[in-house]
Amino acid sequence: MIAKTPAPPYFAVIFTSIRNNDDEDYLETALQMEKLASQSPGYLGHESAREEIGITVSYWENLESIKNWKANLKHQVAQKLGKEKWYSQYKTRICIVERDYSFENM
Repeated sequence: MIAKTPAPPYFAVIFTSIRNNDDEDYLETALQMEKLASQSPGYLGHESAREEIGITVSYWENLESIKNWKANLKHQVAQKLGKEKWYSQYKTRICIVERDYSFENM
């Protein structure tokens, strides 16, 4: 589903990753992180897709909200596990959404 975001400006965190073959606890942790992020102040929504490369984009009201999410202790544990177990490579990008537009054919 496409996240419903407010009128710009707002911020996006783009997390691009390549997984290794260790799936132990990955899905459970990913679901916990989605739930935890959604309860964080400033969270606006997210979108995610995974094939050979995974891309998750989360949307936030401001940079302070993003910093607080990164500093969340449970999120820090998941970040550590990601480096140690689940990812062979990842990159995080933070950007300002200055404009958006949409189309729905429903």
